[in-house]
Amino acid sequence: MSLNKEDKAAIFKKYGTSEKDTGSTEGQIALFTKRINDLTGHLKKNHKDYNTERSLVMLVGKRRSLLDYLKDKDIERYRSLIKELGIRK
Repeated sequence: MSLNKEDKAAIFKKYGTSEKDTGSTEGQIALFTKRINDLTGHLKKNHKDYNTERSLVMLVGKRRSLLDYLKDKDIERYRSLIKELGIRK
Protein backbone atom coordinates (compact mmCIF):
# COMPACT_ATOMS: atom_id res chain seq x y z
CA MET A 1 0.00 0.00 0.00
CA SER A 2 2.85 2.43 0.70
CA LEU A 3 5.02 3.82 -2.05
CA ASN A 4 8.64 2.83 -2.41
CA LYS A 5 11.53 5.18 -3.18
CA GLU A 6 11.51 4.53 -6.92
CA ASP A 7 7.79 5.31 -7.27
CA LYS A 8 8.15 8.54 -5.31
CA ALA A 9 11.20 9.57 -7.33
CA ALA A 10 9.31 8.93 -10.57
CA ILE A 11 6.36 11.02 -9.41
CA PHE A 12 8.59 13.92 -8.36
CA LYS A 13 10.59 13.68 -11.57
CA LYS A 14 7.42 13.84 -13.67
CA TYR A 15 5.55 16.54 -11.77
CA GLY A 16 8.31 18.39 -9.91
CA THR A 17 11.43 20.02 -11.23
CA SER A 18 13.66 17.03 -10.36
CA GLU A 19 13.70 13.77 -8.41
CA LYS A 20 15.16 15.55 -5.38
CA ASP A 21 12.57 18.36 -5.41
CA THR A 22 10.15 16.80 -2.95
CA GLY A 23 8.75 20.10 -1.74
CA SER A 24 7.22 21.36 -4.97
CA THR A 25 3.49 21.89 -4.80
CA GLU A 26 2.79 19.93 -7.97
CA GLY A 27 4.89 17.00 -6.77
CA GLN A 28 3.13 16.90 -3.41
CA ILE A 29 -0.31 17.03 -5.05
CA ALA A 30 0.65 14.22 -7.44
CA LEU A 31 1.96 12.11 -4.54
CA PHE A 32 -1.22 12.69 -2.53
CA THR A 33 -3.32 11.79 -5.58
CA LYS A 34 -1.45 8.49 -6.01
CA ARG A 35 -1.93 7.67 -2.31
CA ILE A 36 -5.61 8.66 -2.44
CA ASN A 37 -6.19 6.36 -5.43
CA ASP A 38 -4.46 3.48 -3.62
CA LEU A 39 -6.47 4.00 -0.44
CA THR A 40 -9.71 4.25 -2.40
CA GLY A 41 -9.02 0.88 -4.02
CA HIS A 42 -8.24 -0.60 -0.61
CA LEU A 43 -11.48 0.74 0.88
CA LYS A 44 -13.55 -0.74 -1.94
CA LYS A 45 -12.44 -4.18 -0.76
CA ASN A 46 -12.34 -3.41 2.97
CA HIS A 47 -15.27 -1.12 3.62
CA LYS A 48 -15.09 -1.48 7.41
CA ASP A 49 -11.50 -0.23 7.67
CA TYR A 50 -12.35 3.02 9.43
CA ASN A 51 -8.75 3.99 10.22
CA THR A 52 -7.90 3.97 6.53
CA GLU A 53 -11.07 5.90 5.81
CA ARG A 54 -9.98 8.61 8.24
CA SER A 55 -6.52 8.72 6.67
CA LEU A 56 -8.12 9.09 3.25
CA VAL A 57 -10.27 12.02 4.38
CA MET A 58 -7.21 13.73 5.90
CA LEU A 59 -5.21 13.24 2.70
CA VAL A 60 -8.00 14.68 0.60
CA GLY A 61 -8.05 17.72 2.88
CA LYS A 62 -4.29 18.21 2.57
CA ARG A 63 -4.48 17.91 -1.20
CA ARG A 64 -7.37 20.39 -1.28
CA SER A 65 -5.31 22.89 0.71
CA LEU A 66 -2.36 22.56 -1.66
CA LEU A 67 -4.66 22.88 -4.68
CA ASP A 68 -6.16 26.06 -3.23
CA TYR A 69 -2.66 27.44 -2.67
CA LEU A 70 -1.63 26.62 -6.23
CA LYS A 71 -4.86 28.12 -7.58
CA ASP A 72 -4.15 31.42 -5.80
CA LYS A 73 -0.48 31.38 -6.81
CA ASP A 74 -0.70 30.40 -10.49
CA ILE A 75 -4.03 29.52 -12.09
CA GLU A 76 -2.52 28.10 -15.29
CA ARG A 77 -0.33 25.59 -13.43
CA TYR A 78 -3.40 24.65 -11.37
CA ARG A 79 -5.55 24.01 -14.44
CA SER A 80 -2.90 21.98 -16.22
CA LEU A 81 -2.22 19.87 -13.11
CA ILE A 82 -5.85 18.96 -12.43
CA LYS A 83 -6.32 18.10 -16.08
CA GLU A 84 -3.21 15.91 -16.11
CA LEU A 85 -4.06 14.14 -12.85
CA GLY A 86 -7.76 13.80 -13.65
CA ILE A 87 -8.94 15.54 -10.49
CA ARG A 88 -12.54 16.71 -10.49
CA LYS A 89 -13.01 20.35 -9.59
